[in-house]
Amino acid sequence: MPNDLSPIDKAKFVAAKKATDYVKAGMKVGLGSGSTAAWLVQCLGELVRDKGLRIQGVPTSMRTAQLAREVGIEVISLDEAKWLDLTIDGADEYDGNLNLIKGGGGALLQEKIVATASDQMIVIADISKQAETLGAFPLPVEVIPFGWKTTQTLIEETLIGLDVLGQTTSLRMNGDAPFVTDEGNHILDLHLNRIGNARQLSLVMNQIPGVVENGLFIDICDTVIIGYGDGKVEVRDMNQGAAEEAKFDFLDDGNLFIDNAD
Repeated sequence: MPNDLSPIDKAKFVAAKKATDYVKAGMKVGLGSGSTAAWLVQCLGELVRDKGLRIQGVPTSMRTAQLAREVGIEVISLDEAKWLDLTIDGADEYDGNLNLIKGGGGALLQEKIVATASDQMIVIADISKQAETLGAFPLPVEVIPFGWKTTQTLIEETLIGLDVLGQTTSLRMNGDAPFVTDEGNHILDLHLNRIGNARQLSLVMNQIPGVVENGLFIDICDTVIIGYGDGKVEVRDMNQGAAEEAKFDFLDDGNLFIDNAD
C-alpha cells in the first residue's frame, strides 16, 4: 500500500489486513462490498499471488466479484459453496452489541444472505463507523420497483408507531434515475436519526408488502475489527468478550508494514 494514504484509508487498510489473519487455506469466504471490503480483497489477492493461499470467494456484489477475479481469487456462487466458513464485510454503522447498519453501497440483500450462510461474520471498519445507538446513518430498505411509492407510504406510516426520532424516507437515486440493485430493486433510505429498538424495527419492516430486506444486521456479526488512522487496530469479539489491539507501522520503503502486537 502506498504510504501517502489518507488517515481514513489507512484505517480501512489496517482493518482489512488484520482480517486476513482469520482466513485459512481451503476456506470458503464471503467477500463483502464497499470501500473497506475492497481493501480486504486486495490483501487476500496478495496472499493468493505471493503466498500461494488457496481459497474460494463468494462475492456479495458484481463489483466485488470483478475485483476478486482481477486479483486472482477463485470466485464461486453461494449455491456452489452451500455454506461458508467466514464472511468479512464492512459496515456503515455498528454499536456496542455489534449490531450493524449496512447497505450504503446498495448490496445489503446479498450481503445479508451471504453473512447468514457463514459460520462466522467479521466486520472491518474505521472508528468513525462506531455509534452508541444506531440510526445516524440512513437505514437502507430494499424494495421491489412495482408500487414502490405505496411501499414508501406504508413504511412512513409504520414508522409513526416505532421508537425512532426521524420518519422521513427518500428514494435512492443514481443521477436522474432511481438506483437499481444487483437484484433489480430500488433502495429507500430511512432517515431515522436514532433507532431505539433495532430488533423490533427490523422485524416490522420486513412484514411490509414490497419490502425485500432491510439493512439492519442483528445478531449476525461475531467480531468487529476497527482500524485507526495511525495504524492501530482493535478487535472486539462477542464470543470472547474481550478486545485485542495491534499496530501496523507503515514504512518508508514502498508498501510494507510491520505488525506489532501489543
